[in-house]
Amino acid sequence: MSAKFRAQITSILQETGLVYLTLLKLLVPALIIVKILESIGFTEWLATVLAPLMSLLGLPEELSIVWAATLLTNIYTGMAIFYNLPGDSALTVAQVTVLGTLMVVGHGLPVEGAVARKAGVPWWLTLLLRVGGALVLGSLLNLVYQWTGWLQEANQLVWRPEQIDTSLSAWAWAQLQTLVTIFVVILALISLLRILRAVGIERLLHALLYPMLRLLGIGKDAANTTIIGITLGLSFGGGLLIRDAQSGRLSARDAFLTLAFLGLCHSLIEDTLLVMLLGADLSGILWARILFAFLIIGILARLPLSDRPQPERPNERPAA
Repeated sequence: MSAKFRAQITSILQETGLVYLTLLKLLVPALIIVKILESIGFTEWLATVLAPLMSLLGLPEELSIVWAATLLTNIYTGMAIFYNLPGDSALTVAQVTVLGTLMVVGHGLPVEGAVARKAGVPWWLTLLLRVGGALVLGSLLNLVYQWTGWLQEANQLVWRPEQIDTSLSAWAWAQLQTLVTIFVVILALISLLRILRAVGIERLLHALLYPMLRLLGIGKDAANTTIIGITLGLSFGGGLLIRDAQSGRLSARDAFLTLAFLGLCHSLIEDTLLVMLLGADLSGILWARILFAFLIIGILARLPLSDRPQPERPNERPAA
């Protein structure tokens, strides 16, 4: 093994370790806090708060517990609760699509909000974009489906899971597996980005994505993060974005707009496929979501952003 190759491997491992450690400091406390909140009944309280809003979306109030659990944890938890609701078979495809849209836009806020905060997107804006955006988009879809009579047929579940183990030990094991998977994925992503840069494909991807990014007011330097976030999710894209922002490779404005965009439109493959299992239609959970994200970030990019919070530096502590 040549010295140059060993140096590359060492550099990749060091970079992976820094990105992973940054995410780990955010994810572990957030996961523990979420579990505590679940244990003390916060999910049920949040469902009670959200219940009156369900009628504005054309949904039964009892579905609020599905979105509450999704907001607090992830789409998998929301799906598990949905499958156990007694009235899920009485819903229309339109209703499930609206619910699915709420889930793909607004989920995992404690974890993903912490990642976004580290990269410079404040909590209040994350909540406004993810919760407010989900409610606005869900309301618009409900109106369209009602006015046009589209997707009013009875919903058919594509798949129903087996009983899920909800014990503390099962939860801990699942979180450990997730954290290990995140390390492996980050290592693979950083290695892939190095290869793409070496063979010139990274420059081609930047050129191809530049027209889309320009519409959003985002510089082409954010192309890698945008691709990763759109396809794999906010945690992976956010972790790399934090690295780029802290190193100065990405401007604070580009980091802010990219994270805001990914907040509305990320993990298009996995999240979309998951919610399709509930019977949701692509018109809402994919196409309307993408269009809505472009519209909102296009507007946001034209507002004065010079005062947006800077990403925290590696040794920087928040002001007291």
